[in-house]
Amino acid sequence: MRATQTSVALPASAAAGVDLPRALKDAAVAALLSLGLFLPLIGFDTVTNIRNELILQTQFGLLAVIVALVVAGSLVNSLVVSPWRARHATAEAKPAGRIAGMLARRFPPLALAFVFVYPALVLGLVGFGGATKWIDNFGIQILIYVMLGFGLNIVVGLAGLLDLGYVAFYAVGAYSYALIAKTFGLSSFTLLPLAGILAAFWGILLGFPVLRLRGDYLAIVTLAFGEIVRLVLINWVPVTNGYAGISGVPRPTFFGIPFTAGDDGFAAVFGLTFSPIYRTLFLYYLILALVLLTAFVTLRLRRLPLGRAWEALREDEIACRSLGINTTTTKLTAFATGALFGGFAGSFFAARQGFISPESFTFMESATILAIVVLGGMGSTIGVAIAAVIMIGGTELLRDLDFLKYIFGENFDPTQYRMLLFGLAMVLIMVWKPRGLVATREPSAYLRERKAIGRDLVKEGRG
Repeated sequence: MRATQTSVALPASAAAGVDLPRALKDAAVAALLSLGLFLPLIGFDTVTNIRNELILQTQFGLLAVIVALVVAGSLVNSLVVSPWRARHATAEAKPAGRIAGMLARRFPPLALAFVFVYPALVLGLVGFGGATKWIDNFGIQILIYVMLGFGLNIVVGLAGLLDLGYVAFYAVGAYSYALIAKTFGLSSFTLLPLAGILAAFWGILLGFPVLRLRGDYLAIVTLAFGEIVRLVLINWVPVTNGYAGISGVPRPTFFGIPFTAGDDGFAAVFGLTFSPIYRTLFLYYLILALVLLTAFVTLRLRRLPLGRAWEALREDEIACRSLGINTTTTKLTAFATGALFGGFAGSFFAARQGFISPESFTFMESATILAIVVLGGMGSTIGVAIAAVIMIGGTELLRDLDFLKYIFGENFDPTQYRMLLFGLAMVLIMVWKPRGLVATREPSAYLRERKAIGRDLVKEGRG
């Protein structure tokens, strides 16, 4: 007997996976929320006149444009993006193509080669006059946060310990370098590891009180630790000089040759015309060497029993204990190793700036570093580097938004909305890539061949 099949006619929107009434409802809700959020922030603006009086001005036109953009984004998400993602989510996962696999294998060496030749490319394109900005503000600044991201990735990404006070180790490294350099006059290459060791010591001190804490409780305690360190830096005036900071921090030298304009300076010794670009290039390759050392040590540790213990602790602490792993030692080593790399970055920051103050080590720094780790993909070294480039480099690029005046009018001040646009970009990235830019994760230990880690075996989803 042949079964008969009946077909039911569906509306065009339902057949395409689009619910138009729901999309309109979501757009209306988004409009109301954005109106309530941006009305006090953008709709009203306070300015000071020539008589030093505070005047309230309205910007309802700019507010209407922003609300319209929010509504348009909600409609695009409901009518285009969500149906497309639903169709791809129900489809069977296909193995990565040959081209994708080749790119995954060749991207790290190509990226490393680009990082090495980046200063030469900048010098060739903009010359000696404009190269300092691009090498310092983009190259060196990004590499500092890459190193900080690598350090926090050990604590959060590998060991699964949520640390909101990581900036404390950054501050310990910076102040250790500055105080010891000004007091004892040691060289930069001696102070860099010494500052890292002192930061690791404070990481161990933080690890002891939080051995029994996880999750939100651990986050609160580490956040408090970061604030305690910042308040100590502010109030211990005889040592840290309080809000005034520490100035005149000795700059690093090229194996004893200072980058000065004198006869004993770098340019005079090597017969070159004096230029501040030489110090910038030296600092760039110095932080690049530190970043590569950090990445190498991190990758090696992941393959050792210690690294596997970190990952076991991240997945299930009870199962980790049942396997005979000493969770106390595992947590302390994670905090100490992450703090060590944070101290390295802090000491380099002090050497580069020549001046440090508590304003450089606020909670926002910890939040930025944590966002780099989460955005890049928990436990992914390459992902953290890519996220640091996007976040720090994108922030620097968004400082120049004069083209937005053609859209919102001549009275529009782009610098006031730089972080707003950057936050919107981060939200979009996390919507498209909720597990980070590099979501795949390979097991550290495997039998014969590497296989994907199942969704039910890890907390963050499919590996």
